[in-house]
Amino acid sequence: QVQLVESGGGSVQAGGSLRLSCAASGVIFTIAAMGWYRQAPGKQRELVAAITSGGSTNYATSVKGRFTISRDNAKNTVYLQMNSLKPEDTAVYYCSARLTERPGARPYDYWGQGTQVTVSS
Repeated sequence: QVQLVESGGGSVQAGGSLRLSCAASGVIFTIAAMGWYRQAPGKQRELVAAITSGGSTNYATSVKGRFTISRDNAKNTVYLQMNSLKPEDTAVYYCSARLTERPGARPYDYWGQGTQVTVSS
């Protein structure tokens, strides 16, 4: 079974930084893309940042210039460096990976359990 395990959430004051990590483990043939989503109370889950196996990145407008996504393909791990955090960044952050478990199989999206990020003003 594939598992995504996140770490690095916590509480920080506005202007501070946090680094999230997410490691994928299990039966994995290839990971096409990995990303971070977040969901604040009463709001829909939204994409924060994503990165392909080739290193192409995509960011939500609200985090551009403050967050950086990176990936270690050898470790099946994705990172999210969050700087200049704002109270509106407070949310549960979820890791996602689109991967295939064996050659020729269709890709599926897997999700981590989520990690809380709280930014106080």
